[in-house]
Amino acid sequence: MGRASWPSHGPADLYCRHTSASLVIQENAAPAVRADLETFFERIAPEDPARYAHNDEGPDDMPAHIRAALIGVNLSIPLLEGRLALGTWQGIYLFEHRRAPHRREIAAHLIGE
Repeated sequence: MGRASWPSHGPADLYCRHTSASLVIQENAAPAVRADLETFFERIAPEDPARYAHNDEGPDDMPAHIRAALIGVNLSIPLLEGRLALGTWQGIYLFEHRRAPHRREIAAHLIGE
């Protein structure tokens, strides 16, 4: 669906179709915010093979699942006049919790007039 065919008003629902990545709305101006978020989640769900039974895809596998469970995989954002109604400093991020890059898919559902 191209942007020209978006509804002008209504909800935009975004859904990350993965268990080791998240969607988050966060500050979009200061790069330190992203670095601080990554550091925080590394502390609360560290890569430590001694902590987890699940490690099918390596030592970053289970910590990635925990981080995704804490943040979530879906967002709902209002559309106002055909644009996402984000605040001045807000941006939408796909927060990858694995060390290696992965191909990710986001499903979008737009409803409105």
